[in-house]
Amino acid sequence: MNRIFGTSSSKKPQTTLQDVITQTDARSGAIEVKIKKLDGELVRYKEQMSKLRSGPGKEAIQQRAMRTLKQKRMYEAQLAQLAQQTFNIESTALATENLRNTMATLDAMSQANKELRKQYGKIDIDKIESMQYDMEELLEQANEVQETLSRSYAVPDEIDEADLEAELDALGMEDEEEGTSYLADLNKAPDFIDEAPVEMTEPSHATPEAIKTT
Repeated sequence: MNRIFGTSSSKKPQTTLQDVITQTDARSGAIEVKIKKLDGELVRYKEQMSKLRSGPGKEAIQQRAMRTLKQKRMYEAQLAQLAQQTFNIESTALATENLRNTMATLDAMSQANKELRKQYGKIDIDKIESMQYDMEELLEQANEVQETLSRSYAVPDEIDEADLEAELDALGMEDEEEGTSYLADLNKAPDFIDEAPVEMTEPSHATPEAIKTT
């Protein structure tokens, strides 16, 4: 049967919403061209009627103008319908695109969910908690070791600050006494001298009047 009647070698491609929008826009453009042409004819008829007096000639032109105007109104109604169809098709295309994006997002989320389950399935929460407890114990032990190493030896636990200040003042007084006694020893005569040395004074020069002649 296929050999007798023949079959199409390939199926016709399906018409997409974008194809329908393109076709509708082309039809709208053709109708707009016709409307502009009719507008030109109406302007010409109006000029002719303005130049003629009332009579059969003017009435004939008026009848042609009425037919042209009705044709223009018909084209305008078709243009309005096509514009509404284009709006509806574009809305449908937008909704379809949003749905396609939503499905792609859901598919990506599903794949990510499977991957997360696969990865987290390899993690043992109990081992992580046990490791955390071990780390806390090790840090506590390290702090205890540091405190032990920083402990002072042979120092009383409780030291009165007032006693320390008094002892510091006493050391200052001892230093002053030692300095004073040292200076006194420098001015003291040695032990092997019986009498203290007499300070020497400069001899006074006698005036000529004080010299006695013998």
